Amino acid sequence: MTLTRMDLESSRLQAMISQAGLGWHLLTEEQLQQSIDDILQQRQGSDVWIFAYGSLIWNPIFLYSDRCVGTVYGWHRRFCHWTPVGRGTPDNPGLVLGLDRGGSCRGVAYQIAASDVATELQLLWRREMIAGTYIPRWVKVFIGGKIVEAIAFVINRQHSLYARSLSLDATIESIATASGQLGSCADYLLQTIDGLATVGIKDETLNLLGDRVVARQQLKS
Repeated sequence: MTLTRMDLESSRLQAMISQAGLGWHLLTEEQLQQSIDDILQQRQGSDVWIFAYGSLIWNPIFLYSDRCVGTVYGWHRRFCHWTPVGRGTPDNPGLVLGLDRGGSCRGVAYQIAASDVATELQLLWRREMIAGTYIPRWVKVFIGGKIVEAIAFVINRQHSLYARSLSLDATIESIATASGQLGSCADYLLQTIDGLATVGIKDETLNLLGDRVVARQQLKS
C-alpha cells in the first residue's frame, strides 16, 4: 500500500511503529510542533519551501502551490536509512533514502503557501520526524537562475538506523528482498526512479541500482 494523507491525519504511521514493539522513542505531538517552531524561527518569510529527494517526489501528500526542479550542494541521495517497519520487518529490515553528506542532489522544491504552512508541516513532521531518524535543516536550492531556501530532511547520522557503511551487494540484497506494511523496498526504489524521470531527472546511480535489484529478484525467482 501507499502512505496516504489519512494515514498521517489519523496517526496511523505512529501506531504502526508502536505496534512493531521495537522500543523506539517516538516524538509526541508537542515535540513535533516544537521542532517545527524551531526550524521556522531560523528564517523569515510566510511561504515555506520543502526539498524532496525520495518518496516526497512521487507521493508528496501535502498541499503545495508550486514546484520546481532544483539542485542542492553538499548533500547526496543515498540508501542509508534502515527501516524495520513500513518497507521491512525486524527480521529483514529494508533500506530507504536519506540525504547524506557530500556531493550534490537534484530533486524537487515544493512551495507551501503561507495559509497552508501550519497544517501541511504538521503532516510532514508526522511522516518524516516521528522516530528522529531525520533532521530538518535549511538548504539552498539552485533553481535555474535563482536560489530558494528550503527545508530538507537529512539523515540523522547519530541514529541507530543510520546505515553508515554498507556495501553495494548488501544494499542490493536488502532492497531486493525486504518488504513491509507499506510495500517492498524494490517498489520504493522503482517508484523513485519513475518519479524522478517524470520531472526530467535521470539519476544514474539509482538507475544502475534498480537494474541490479531487478536482476537479483529475477535470479531468486
